[in-house]
Amino acid sequence: MRLLFKCLLFIVAIQFTATTQTLLAQEIKAVVPGDFADPSIIRKGNEYYSVGTSSEWAPHFPIFKSTNLKTWKQTGYVFKQAPEWANASFWAPEYYYHNKTYFIYYTARRKKDGVSCIGVATSKYPDKDFKDHGIIIEHGKEAIDAFVFNDKGQLYITWKAYGLDGRPIEILGSKLSNNGLSLIGDSFTMMKDDKGIGLEGQSILKKDDYYYMFYSVGNCCGSKCDYNVRVARAKTFQGPYENHTKNPLLFENEWWKCSGHGTFVNSPDGKPYYIYHAYNKASNVFSGRQGMLAELIWTKKNEWPEFKELSPAPNQPSANNFKANFTPKTPAVDWQWDFRNSTPKVIQKTGFLHLSGTIKKENNAGIALTLRPKFLNYEMLTTVVNNNNALKGLVLYGDANAATGIGVKANQVHFWTIKDNKLTILNTATINNSYSPLQLKMIVKSDLTCHVYWRQKSTAWKELSAGDNAYSIDFLPQWDRSPRGGLNFKGNSTEEAQFSSFELNYFNK
Repeated sequence: MRLLFKCLLFIVAIQFTATTQTLLAQEIKAVVPGDFADPSIIRKGNEYYSVGTSSEWAPHFPIFKSTNLKTWKQTGYVFKQAPEWANASFWAPEYYYHNKTYFIYYTARRKKDGVSCIGVATSKYPDKDFKDHGIIIEHGKEAIDAFVFNDKGQLYITWKAYGLDGRPIEILGSKLSNNGLSLIGDSFTMMKDDKGIGLEGQSILKKDDYYYMFYSVGNCCGSKCDYNVRVARAKTFQGPYENHTKNPLLFENEWWKCSGHGTFVNSPDGKPYYIYHAYNKASNVFSGRQGMLAELIWTKKNEWPEFKELSPAPNQPSANNFKANFTPKTPAVDWQWDFRNSTPKVIQKTGFLHLSGTIKKENNAGIALTLRPKFLNYEMLTTVVNNNNALKGLVLYGDANAATGIGVKANQVHFWTIKDNKLTILNTATINNSYSPLQLKMIVKSDLTCHVYWRQKSTAWKELSAGDNAYSIDFLPQWDRSPRGGLNFKGNSTEEAQFSSFELNYFNK
């Protein structure tokens, strides 16, 4: 009997351990799945707002809202159109609230010379109606990653400098005017990257007798990234800052890599939380730098803090499926496009989406109206209802010179790709009734291949292959943003694409 009892205990222990490991494996998930880099966060009452990098996608700087820090829904953007002075690289927006006004300090490239500068926009609301006030910081060859801090009633703004100047990177600071729109006096050095490992994405807290600067080092982006979060502290805001001997605090784990560039918010009960980004190891650059959450833990007075990584309630990827509704006049807030290479015109009426617009001459991919993929294993489906000589269909878009898709043009279905800005037709099919609605499907797989299909009415799906092997999409990702899937139009100014449906569905393993 004792032997049987011991055996039962052993079996229960094994099952408990296996269950615990399974639960632990489910613990760390993105709170904002999909590309949402350099997130900044603010709280208004019991509501949280977070804004992130948009890079070359418009509208610029997506804003998400939450009541619990773990479940987020997109509500809008900072800018519907690019500010007059800027033309690329919309990075690292920073929230700040002061004098009953919401501020966004953001990075973008200046039109006249391509230099990254820091601009500022304001609103009476946290997620709409932002007015741009232009450049607030221009410094050498690059000024990026703004962060604002109130020290005993005096506002300060900090930023990364000298990243492109052939000298050690520095975090600089300056007094900020009370209206938040101009610098006061000379800038000063707060930290210097003497080891040449990188230094950016700073966020500062005051706790007990110290100012704590949390910052990121390493390569931020792409498949070879090695980002991580570190901390240093000082007795005064200006420094000098002393590094923690147990750095880094956030770094690669079993599921995520390249953690970095976040900011803090206090919950109503006073707990500090850090929202930051990281790459999922399974989907990597194909789902981008995703929004993550950690609680900052203080053990006792004047001790160094620790992070506890948090996760939303477990759910299947299919819980994130997207099914477009073309009935409302206003398209879904989720859609974005490459504003440098096209200007889309999107109209929804009577249950159809009409897509047209202007396309830059050297853009062979046309207009891509896209969504942020949240996972790698998914399918897209659409129905094209009009017939003309324009290409109309589905696209997987990295950039104008790196894209692939399936579309219909007159009575021909095309499986096409663009590499290094060269358009290649991989395969074609002829449809018998060009005036009957055409359904198209693209499947994106975790082995970094895609498959495309077409059909009319309720017939079986017909695959258009790219030869004997599945078509590789490993060339699509860009350095600072993930490829995106969606609707595609390529035609002249008198033509348009008409769609009656669009779905993006994720596969549950």
